[in-house]
Amino acid sequence: MRGLICGPKLAACGIVLSMWGVIMLGMLGIFFTTHSAVLIEDVPLKDEDLTPDPNPPQRIYELYNKVGYNCFIAAAIYILFGAFSCCQMKLNKQKVSSSIQLLDFYFLFMFSF
Repeated sequence: MRGLICGPKLAACGIVLSMWGVIMLGMLGIFFTTHSAVLIEDVPLKDEDLTPDPNPPQRIYELYNKVGYNCFIAAAIYILFGAFSCCQMKLNKQKVSSSIQLLDFYFLFMFSF
């Protein structure tokens, strides 16, 4: 079958992992873009980001937004991976149904005489 790369179990695993990745990274993206204080340890801060500034939190908020957008981009990649896994699952089902039809034809031919 053309385009078939992985089997049904790997395709199902890819669907489950991509759904989990989209949910997790989507929520992280929301929390980062709303500047959640709990996630401050995950923001890549440097010493120059903490120097005295007329508007100190602005740089930190920009870093929060940057990390949040990166999470959304990663979630979009997981969506593409999930779509690929769904296509593989559909191709596997077509392969199984065509082989079942072939077996039905074989048994019909063998037992018709």
